[in-house]
Amino acid sequence: MAFGVLLTSGCSLIGSESDTASEPSSSGGASSSAGGTVVLVTHDSFSLPKKLIRSFESDTGYTLEQRALGDAGALTSQLVLNADNPVGDVAFGVDNTFGSRAVDAGVFTPYEGDRPDGVDAYDLPGDDDGDLTPIDNGDVCVNVDTSWFDKQGLTPPETFDDLIDPQYEDLFVTEGATTSSPGFAFLLATIAAKGEDGWQDYWKKLLANGTKVDKGWEDAYYVDFTGGGKGDRPIVTSYDSSPAFTTDGNGGTTTAALLDTCFEQIEYAGVLSGAKNPEGAQAVVDWLLSPAVQKALPTSMYVFPVVDDTPLPKDWASFAKRPTDPWTIDPASVDEHRDQWLQEWTDLVSQ
Repeated sequence: MAFGVLLTSGCSLIGSESDTASEPSSSGGASSSAGGTVVLVTHDSFSLPKKLIRSFESDTGYTLEQRALGDAGALTSQLVLNADNPVGDVAFGVDNTFGSRAVDAGVFTPYEGDRPDGVDAYDLPGDDDGDLTPIDNGDVCVNVDTSWFDKQGLTPPETFDDLIDPQYEDLFVTEGATTSSPGFAFLLATIAAKGEDGWQDYWKKLLANGTKVDKGWEDAYYVDFTGGGKGDRPIVTSYDSSPAFTTDGNGGTTTAALLDTCFEQIEYAGVLSGAKNPEGAQAVVDWLLSPAVQKALPTSMYVFPVVDDTPLPKDWASFAKRPTDPWTIDPASVDEHRDQWLQEWTDLVSQ
């Protein structure tokens, strides 16, 4: 399933000719008299149907050149290092755990377009000038294989504290915080839940209870997780959208996200300061907020749209349950403490 391939890094530009059908006005109203090349830099998991890309080019007159620069962290690092000599015109994929670093470094210039309803709810705290525009959102959550627990006659865990209960010993697999976007998000969720003075002790108990740490999402989900492969661990760190991809053909799904364990992730787009084609960059942000692109996000990148009233796929509406109060940490605090937290985490898991 493409789900695993796209989310391995947490963030190859791929799109299928048979993917989501083309829809009118996918450029979000950008001028058809424009021209030239506009360079969009992204993380490695950016993917939209080729028909939408062709429609953008046809509607605006721009040629879209796409460059992938690694995961969200690598993308942000490259943008910051090249702030005075930008590597493109517009960027997509900086998220709320890296956004403050990019804004403080002057990587972006404010978006000048009209924001559709719903977008403002996902603004990056501290981004007072509107350098970053929210495009999509989702939550990293612990998932359980409900069918496995049913067969074993056991009650699945529900909370962080349940994961350190001896009855769930050797049943949980998560991704490395230094090697995986969802792994880092899970670490941040535990820091938010247990506090800066308590998360290390929690991780000691988690590891003592047999938690396995894999390099990335694909290994955890498709190798060790019972609900995604042939593994023997029915608890895994994944996404709130994951249960929409484990439907059983009988109107149900075989997995569930534990909504008390979720950490919110928001991805942004922004016009790069010093862009050679700032008008084209603005048009790309318009396009990413357009109804056609917002509608395509769940099936293309397995994330939720930010624009109000965007329809979701049927299985998403039924099974991709969302937390009402996900864990968050102020982006500036993440930026300040990231290296320290990752070193402390590394020390714990290497013991």
